[in-house]
Amino acid sequence: MSAHEEVLEHGEGAGTLTFVKVWIALLALTGCEIFLAYEQVPVILMLTIFIGLSVIKAALIIAYFMHLKFERLSLFLTLYPMLIFCILLMLIFLGDASRLPFMRPGP
Repeated sequence: MSAHEEVLEHGEGAGTLTFVKVWIALLALTGCEIFLAYEQVPVILMLTIFIGLSVIKAALIIAYFMHLKFERLSLFLTLYPMLIFCILLMLIFLGDASRLPFMRPGP
């Protein structure tokens, strides 16, 4: 048995078939986003679905193509709070960004 087969047998890595399945899933999610862009859907619903699909796609990319699915739990517990922290920072500054168009000097 080769070293590559041993790694796959013990569940420490992913094979080519797994990457192809993830790529097909990403392609299908992108197709759903393109289809949704052409449909007449309320804007709030469409944006909510886009954000949800983007989070799913990002999770797949991070887990498989960046190989974080196969890392230890400690790395995940280190990165997850930073993700929440970045999202909170964006939400904190969102109020300032919404006021910006009204703060421009007038003629």
